Amino acid sequence: MEGEKKYITSEELKQHNKPGDLWISIQGKVYNVSDWVKEHPGGETPLLNLAGQDVTDAFIAYHPGTAWKYLDKLFTGYYLEDFKVSEVSKDYRRLYSEFAKLGLFDKKGHVALYSLACVAFLFCIVVYGVLWCQSFWAHMGSAVFLGILWIQSAYVGHDSGHYQVMLSPRFNKLAQLLSGNCLTGISIAWWKWTHNAHHLACNSLDYDPDLQHIPVLAVSSHLFNSIRSYFYGRKMIFDPLARFLVSYQHLTFYPVMCVARVNLYLQTFLLLFSTRKVPDRALNIMGILVFWTWFPLLVSCLPDWPERVMFVLTSFAVTSLQHIQFCLNHFSANVYLGPPNGNDWFEKQTSGTLDISCSSWMDWMYGGLQFQLEHHLFPRLPRCQLRRVSPLVRDLCKKHNLPYRSLSFWEANISTIRTLRTAALQARDLTNPTPKNLVWEAVHTHG
Repeated sequence: MEGEKKYITSEELKQHNKPGDLWISIQGKVYNVSDWVKEHPGGETPLLNLAGQDVTDAFIAYHPGTAWKYLDKLFTGYYLEDFKVSEVSKDYRRLYSEFAKLGLFDKKGHVALYSLACVAFLFCIVVYGVLWCQSFWAHMGSAVFLGILWIQSAYVGHDSGHYQVMLSPRFNKLAQLLSGNCLTGISIAWWKWTHNAHHLACNSLDYDPDLQHIPVLAVSSHLFNSIRSYFYGRKMIFDPLARFLVSYQHLTFYPVMCVARVNLYLQTFLLLFSTRKVPDRALNIMGILVFWTWFPLLVSCLPDWPERVMFVLTSFAVTSLQHIQFCLNHFSANVYLGPPNGNDWFEKQTSGTLDISCSSWMDWMYGGLQFQLEHHLFPRLPRCQLRRVSPLVRDLCKKHNLPYRSLSFWEANISTIRTLRTAALQARDLTNPTPKNLVWEAVHTHG
């Protein structure tokens, strides 16, 4: 009976937001996920960040329809008394439902097959060029192909991390380990850990790890205040070294991107050999060992050390295109301080992302992620469907007066460098560590 239902308010729900006491609301029903957090396939970070509030939109975005049946055992018996759904959320859920009815989440095409075949072909070219060609330029060409291989392999890992691209979960995990750990040397466990946090706290300066690059880069002067990273659990110290590096970040951005993979390798080792609970730690370590066996052996087959160094740097430089692309998608978008809010899921995603416009024949190079907003709103949607849904997302943003930014690759670079330069000039003011231009900060940082 309706009168027998038990209710709690949003304010009461907010009290259950600490480890060991984690409650969430989904469509007005309250669930206790305190114990489930240890088993959650997406890790503990999403639940820790969103606990104590309604998370319906985030749940819908990240989970297939089969996930709903697991909620019953977590139900507290309480309903949210002041549960409301905004007009934006209503339209977002309606759009999601339409995509589901059309079967778009299941229509993956043959992207994974083509991508894996492309990666295998490129790997053969690289091995042939290094082992059987004597020309210096053939070796450098092989380095270019290796960089492209890493880019395409990363997209396969990304796709398989968001949705099942293979026939079974077991083969899907194999695709993740092969495309991530074995071929690129970057742990899929590390990627899931950081990427889930990034999606949920898109462009939060203290919760999104993809914006936490002190002492090398800072997209906002708020980072000059040595704020705490709730993802890494430590303060991001803005010391004299960080001030110096950030002061020239608009000049060093592209060189830094050329060696950004070194940081990813380091982050992989720090996670896999840490005390943190890591899913499939042994498999991830084995995959990393595979990479650090074949890659050094391949490089050692080159005739001398100068050529070996050039080979590695060239392959890194080619892959930097992907690192740059990911920065373009977020660095010049709006940022904010604080945890993500489940009640403004759609708004936060539109605020913190930027699309890159290109012709359809370039989709393979961007991995579909030039449609960054579409991907953030529907992370389980196969990349081959993102261009199709883009006009619908644009219309929804226009209806609710929300930003939909789509720039060319060149324009996105200019926008990113402008953001970095503004922060760099502010960092140079040694006498005033706070933002000099509060108008700019209000307009461009908070949106």
